[in-house]
Amino acid sequence: MRRIAAVAQNTFREAARNKVMYSLLLFAIILIVSALALGELSVHEERRMIRDVGLFGIDVFSVLIAIFVGVNLLYKELSLKTVYTILPKPIARWEFVLGKWLGVMATLVAQIAVMGVVLALTLVASHSGGADARVDDGALDAALPKALWLFLMNVTIVTSVAMLFSAFTSPFLSGVFSLGIFLVGRQVPELQQLATRIGGMPGDLLGLASRVLPNLHLFTPSGTIVGAARVSVHGQFVGAAYLGSVTAYALCYSALVLGLAMLIFRRRDFV
Repeated sequence: MRRIAAVAQNTFREAARNKVMYSLLLFAIILIVSALALGELSVHEERRMIRDVGLFGIDVFSVLIAIFVGVNLLYKELSLKTVYTILPKPIARWEFVLGKWLGVMATLVAQIAVMGVVLALTLVASHSGGADARVDDGALDAALPKALWLFLMNVTIVTSVAMLFSAFTSPFLSGVFSLGIFLVGRQVPELQQLATRIGGMPGDLLGLASRVLPNLHLFTPSGTIVGAARVSVHGQFVGAAYLGSVTAYALCYSALVLGLAMLIFRRRDFV
């Protein structure tokens, strides 16, 4: 456990020195703060507009940061040949991969927390007062931690996928594949509907793909359909049961993908 923690700590420090990651974080903060101007254009919906734009920014930039950091760390160790000095030590390859993943996740937790605080402060700055407004604002603000948690579970899967690809291909291809998986994963319900309409072997293949690919639509703050009910982070629609189920899904899927990454990394020849 100490070896995994040491790798995770070193990975966190390495990611914290990445200038591109800070650039993405800066763009996200600028987008969130600029939502104040957009809120002025919406009559009686200022805070909802700011909140929606802010959540969109956190969603997009957290995924971009997860992909960028995830696809580069393993490759960097290989290109700089630092892996040759690490692996001969008493550390298993699966411990090395798990430590890297935990370090990236610690980085993403910090990034999402920073963006969430900026969004919360922006919402406070936009507060217009009024009893009715306070009631509505309270319902909206209560959903913010839920949305941030969904974003964290989303990047948990995205990071695992990025590290899987980085275990056997270049950062560019890993980034392309990871981004593609993310974009298609957000459309899994549409894939399922298309598979039902098409039928036959093409429909079966689409249905299989929709079951294998991560259902990232579950983590969208705008809502999703679970059974016959619409689930949304707005107000009371996302409860503890839903958060628990999608958290279990994210952790299980990430564990499976990380297991594949560990297997591939274990079989790599570094001689």
